Amino acid sequence: MTQWMISENQTMVTEFLFSNFPHLYEGGLLFFIALLIVYVFIITGNLIIFIVVQLDITLHTPMYFFISVLSFLEIWYTTTTIPKMLSNLVSEQKTISLTGCLMQMYFFHSLGITEGCVLTAMAIDRYIAICYPLRYPTIMTPRLCIQLTAGSSLCGFLLVLPEIAWIATLPFCGSNQIHQIFCDFTPVLSLACTDTSLVVIVDTIHAVEILASFLVIALSYVRIIVVILRMPSAEGRHKAFSTCAAHLAVFLLFFGSVAVMYLRFSATYSVFWDTTIAVTFVILAPFLNPIIYSLRNKDMKDAIRRIFHCHKKADVAGR
Repeated sequence: MTQWMISENQTMVTEFLFSNFPHLYEGGLLFFIALLIVYVFIITGNLIIFIVVQLDITLHTPMYFFISVLSFLEIWYTTTTIPKMLSNLVSEQKTISLTGCLMQMYFFHSLGITEGCVLTAMAIDRYIAICYPLRYPTIMTPRLCIQLTAGSSLCGFLLVLPEIAWIATLPFCGSNQIHQIFCDFTPVLSLACTDTSLVVIVDTIHAVEILASFLVIALSYVRIIVVILRMPSAEGRHKAFSTCAAHLAVFLLFFGSVAVMYLRFSATYSVFWDTTIAVTFVILAPFLNPIIYSLRNKDMKDAIRRIFHCHKKADVAGR
């Protein structure tokens, strides 16, 4: 471990050790193979969704625009944590530098907040589409979609910056063991050898952000469900609900795991449950998103078939 002396009895920690990863002889290789397969699926699935939405003109709608943005974010969101997890599963030295830890926290939370904002924009899009269908084309213009995406990114990447800057000024001494599978605020701050009570204010701000997004989406869907139930035809109700079902599933998955992970207040979990919740939040939710948006979506499946069919035709013509 890289350290430098700050007093006779104290050292400044410049490197953290992840203590939750098993060694190779404890099943680390098995976990590595499983996680590698999941990661490849996440990257491939989201990349296919992003490319298909860009190439297929029938998917050039606000709903699929936001789905492609979400897929793009998922690629980078998982890349901030999973490659380091893979390295830790096969490496004897399961360490990360202080700078690397701060960078991981910054990009992980920035991309996570951006995703939450994009999901909120998607809920507003579905609300306008179902509740105000005649005004929908004039309200949800391509320009507004780009503005909402840019605003989501700005919100995500600016909100976390003050907290990361503050943590960067803290001294870390004594234990350097992070009891988690990635760098996160609470496990890292517990290692600081100074007063970190200011984090309560920061946590409150994050809780308000999460709850605000949750309420906007929840209220949008309550209104959407009321409007759908009032539709006279069963076919119309089914079609309207099917356009919202995928987003609703992702919303419940994303905010459910966020709530358990970060809105625990004074509740504490065992190392096992902390790790289980983190796996759900960091790995399982991104793994299920491509399945929900492609395998469960008829328009997306048809577009994927058209793209691959065109490529096959081009290959045959080329021969």
